[in-house]
Amino acid sequence: MTIINLKYFTKFYLALGLIAAIISIGIIGFIFIEDYTFLEAFYMTIITIATVGFQEVHPLTEEGRLFTALLIITSFGTFAYAITAITKYVVEGEFNYYYKFYKVNNTISKLSNHVVICGYGRNGKQAATVLQSNNQQFVIIEKNETLVEQVRENGFLCVQGDCTQDEILNRTGITNARALITTLPIDADNLFVVLTARSINPKLTIISRASDDNSDKKLKIAGADNVIMPDRIGGAHMASLVIKPDVIEFLDHITGQGGPNINLEEIVFNELPEQLLNQTIKDLEVRNKSGANIIGFKTAHGEFVINPSADTKIIPGAKLFVLGTPEQVARLREIFK
Repeated sequence: MTIINLKYFTKFYLALGLIAAIISIGIIGFIFIEDYTFLEAFYMTIITIATVGFQEVHPLTEEGRLFTALLIITSFGTFAYAITAITKYVVEGEFNYYYKFYKVNNTISKLSNHVVICGYGRNGKQAATVLQSNNQQFVIIEKNETLVEQVRENGFLCVQGDCTQDEILNRTGITNARALITTLPIDADNLFVVLTARSINPKLTIISRASDDNSDKKLKIAGADNVIMPDRIGGAHMASLVIKPDVIEFLDHITGQGGPNINLEEIVFNELPEQLLNQTIKDLEVRNKSGANIIGFKTAHGEFVINPSADTKIIPGAKLFVLGTPEQVARLREIFK
């Protein structure tokens, strides 16, 4: 519970405990000393510690007066402190803060097929922006309290803590997630995240950042499906913009960085519907029925085919890479149902 302000949390429950203790002592005292009923003793205790000055339920004995005086003396400062602490808890927004904390946790617990992003630095922020623009659900893990506030101001779900810890990863619903992106600046931390995440969810797609040239192999051995080196990719991207700028800009546009108007999507055939058995790309009439274009094919053995021929058969475990608007891609998915 690292994102909760424990100081206010402790003071609030201490205040409630003090009030409960004072009321209990008063009730017990009046019952045994004055032989009051429970309701009479409760009423007397409340008007005594609140110092409202109402008349006693019954005339007090000398022992009762002495007990009442001691109860007033001991409860006056304690009761005032407790009320102040509770008021401060509500007025300063701590109650609302805890409510939001549990509300966020409840929302995360209901997520499925989402993405977990470890770290909200430059790479993590960019990953979140792209996922948001493509209407993908995600949860961010960030240790820095300042960045956590920034994440929440942006309206993103966030868990504060060390993402190398099992407890923190589990709070993101990682067992129901489909992918994890770890963008931590230290390769050793990314390695630990990959190992931990893979042990929790063996089916998870894991994408890790790496800074050192020798780290990519270690991360893949640890369980990362893909390893990205931002410095290397950034340099290659800039060089490509010099050599073939329009091609690179076009690729950026269709791979999600140019906005939601056009998409390059993949369609997976884990189990083929009966109507697709022994069908070829030509038989599907993708262009005529949906308006989308098939630009690539991945076989069940992992081989890529660019611009596959019309005679290519759709087989279980294969993937189609299609280019089109969101509406065209949606129509195409309907064909394959």
